[in-house]
Amino acid sequence: MSNTGNRKSPLVADKRYTNKPAPQKAAAKPASRKPAKRKATPRGPIGWVIGAILGVFGFIFGLIWKLMWRGALVMSIILGIGIYYFASQMPPMESLIDGRARGSVTMTDANGSVFAWRGDQFGGMITTDTVSVHLKNAVVASEDKRFYRHFGISPRGIASAVRINLREGRGPLSGNGGSTITQQVGKLLCLGVPFDPNTWETEATYEDDCRRTTLWRKVKEAVYAMGMEAAYTKDEILTIYLNRAYLGAGSRGFEAASQRYFGKSAAEVTPAESAMLSSLLPAPSSRAPTRNLKRAQEYANVVVGLMEVQGYLSSSAAAEARANPATLSAAAERRAGGYFADWVMSSGPEFFTRNTTEDVIIKTTLDQRIQTSAEDALAWIFENKVKAGSEAEAAIVVMSADGAVRAMVGGRESTVTGAFNRATMANRQTGSAFKPFIYATALDLGMSPNDLVDDVETCWNVRGSGEWCPANYDRKFKGPVTLTQAIQESRNIPAVVLSEQMGREMVRKVATDFGIESDLAAGPALALGVSESTLLEMTGAYAGILNGGSAVTPYGLIELRFQGDTEPLMDSAGTGIGERVIQESAARQLTWMMSQVVENGTGARAKIDGWQIAGKSGTTQSARDAWFIAFTGEYVVGVWMGYDDNRPLSGVTGGGLPADVWRETMTRVLAGRPSVPLPMDAPVMAGNGSVMGGGSTGEVADQVLMDVLNSILGDGN
Repeated sequence: MSNTGNRKSPLVADKRYTNKPAPQKAAAKPASRKPAKRKATPRGPIGWVIGAILGVFGFIFGLIWKLMWRGALVMSIILGIGIYYFASQMPPMESLIDGRARGSVTMTDANGSVFAWRGDQFGGMITTDTVSVHLKNAVVASEDKRFYRHFGISPRGIASAVRINLREGRGPLSGNGGSTITQQVGKLLCLGVPFDPNTWETEATYEDDCRRTTLWRKVKEAVYAMGMEAAYTKDEILTIYLNRAYLGAGSRGFEAASQRYFGKSAAEVTPAESAMLSSLLPAPSSRAPTRNLKRAQEYANVVVGLMEVQGYLSSSAAAEARANPATLSAAAERRAGGYFADWVMSSGPEFFTRNTTEDVIIKTTLDQRIQTSAEDALAWIFENKVKAGSEAEAAIVVMSADGAVRAMVGGRESTVTGAFNRATMANRQTGSAFKPFIYATALDLGMSPNDLVDDVETCWNVRGSGEWCPANYDRKFKGPVTLTQAIQESRNIPAVVLSEQMGREMVRKVATDFGIESDLAAGPALALGVSESTLLEMTGAYAGILNGGSAVTPYGLIELRFQGDTEPLMDSAGTGIGERVIQESAARQLTWMMSQVVENGTGARAKIDGWQIAGKSGTTQSARDAWFIAFTGEYVVGVWMGYDDNRPLSGVTGGGLPADVWRETMTRVLAGRPSVPLPMDAPVMAGNGSVMGGGSTGEVADQVLMDVLNSILGDGN
């Protein structure tokens, strides 16, 4: 029985016939083959060590990577919060333009021309649109050429600064800072911390604190800068910089600096002037053109080169800027009247001068022509008549008869600010320059220029010192001499005799009323000028003689007003004349006597052809001080010469070099002016041809006493 459902398996014998085709089978699906696993090679000790090291490094790298990106994320969040915080705290840009804690004082001369600046000058708000395009370009080219491309800080600039500092042996944060303009603005704003007088003693200490360089400070500065970039536009940041940057000579902002150095607005400066202003930014005080113009021009040329390289100036424009460098305005170049300006600042009302919070304009009595004359005269004398290397100093005061100071030189170095002023600060013995007040007393009490006084060897007993026997300068005694001869030859004995006869208290009162405020000696040596005074006081006292016998208060301020106002807050009423001290007739006679000092006496070297001059020389013991004070019909000029350390002068008397200084000054002042006569009266002659008042010293004293009594009793003319 056959099984049809199942295929019969081939016989074994059938397999032998190879020529017989084999039965067809369905193609079998190839089995997937997995690669055979390589058998692990047993590791030796070295293999285990290498594997362990690689494993540790892999773990550490993975850990560092995780910490880095997580830390970066955290720092980015903190940075974003810091930027947002500072950006949200930024006030309106306009409120940051003028950040001064005090105001400024601008001084004009008697004609209204500006000659001096004090305090923190601010010329008014300027913007990137209103300033000269050359100035804007110069600042960007020299301070931050990537200003319009960075986000507040410049990593490239910081890296470059650190590299330079390290190469030069400094710390990484010392020297070059790599700060952008935005960062510099942040410093100017003290990172948003306002000035508090309760925290900082002065604005200078506040600014020093703002400029401290520490790592944390630099980090905070960078974040603050990015906050500014988020809050303001680039031009707004640059505007703040242009208005707040300090540029030397008390100038805050480029408008004030442009007015200070060039006498023009920042909108009008040329490429050369722009370059010079911009070059001041790194070191405004040392690079100021008023300090060294040639060096300032050299720094400016560097900025011109940067402007040319960065495409802000063409080659021809740059060449023109180099060929025609910036120069100072006439007022800035002269720098005249520094001592005078300091005196006005110290003598004026403190709340409007030294401590003003407002911008003040002060009109003064200064005459710049006279000031320049005095400065040039002093320079000429020291260059031509004083031996090289001498440390001797001198001072000059020129004054009108009413006390208005027209010029003041406080030392040989005239272009200074805040220096020791020998005209107002140096109290020195006056010597024979004091003698006119003795003769003023005698003339006021009725004596005449031709009355006689004894010039004989005389001694006085001084309580506590014993006997005092003064001598004349020439060591001679001439017997009876007239008052005129005594002052003309500056004889000592007659001056002491007369002072004792008139009464020291009376002489002291006359001198004090004329303006000598210093303590005057109590003994007979008072007559020889052993008391101390300043040149300003002495010149003011002589002005009282010129004006007919009335005291004057030296003054330099005419009017004071706030900048922008037309009405003055205060004025001087135009005169410093005070109470009468001696009779006008006595003043006129004394003026005549003092004119003889110049005509025929110790002041002969002060003569100027065609001019009447009255004055008096003075030399103290051992020639430690030499004075010459004299006047024409218009001006009183006082000159002092000596050493600051009170050493004796060598071969100098009041009628020598000080008289030469006086003459050189007034020759320049009076050039081209019509001669003005002195207000003086020569002595009256008696009807018999003799001089009224002549007689012995005793007779003169008796007559004086009788005249005083008659005046009191009403008997007389």
